[in-house]
Amino acid sequence: MEPIMTERDKILKSIYNAVDEVNEQLPEGQSLEKSPNTVLLGESGKLESIDLVNILVATEENIEEAFGIPISITDERAVSETNSPFTTIESLCDFISNLLKEQSDG
Repeated sequence: MEPIMTERDKILKSIYNAVDEVNEQLPEGQSLEKSPNTVLLGESGKLESIDLVNILVATEENIEEAFGIPISITDERAVSETNSPFTTIESLCDFISNLLKEQSDG
């Protein structure tokens, strides 16, 4: 019997699957670690902007597949937030969790 996954586990799995997809395209030694603390955007981030976009698009697709709810991670609110939701995998996970709550609340 498989363990029951929490919403957070499903979101992280969706992000990690997107990271796997992008890691396949990155040069040797530049792959991202699959950890909540991994920096996606910022001075210590290793990603080119196109790689970040690819992770976000793949994550949106994986979230829709996992939850049956289409979301847009790159909406105007995400870009205008003081603390970018794209800074780390954890901040992205929290942002997606809030988006899913809003979608389910109607």
